[in-house]
Amino acid sequence: MSIIFFLIGCSVLIALFFLCAFFWANKTGQNDDTYTPSVRILFDDEVKADNEMEEKKR
Repeated sequence: MSIIFFLIGCSVLIALFFLCAFFWANKTGQNDDTYTPSVRILFDDEVKADNEMEEKKR
């Protein structure tokens, strides 16, 4: 029975750690820009194609 209390305590500590990490990430602004990543994926292929064309010309 004591192992259950130990595991519950460990799970609460881990949950608090992840909660603190979430608040820290929000505070430092890691989630501020939600638009750029969704648009960046649209331009990845064009940039690679332009670089390949320039390399072939050389």
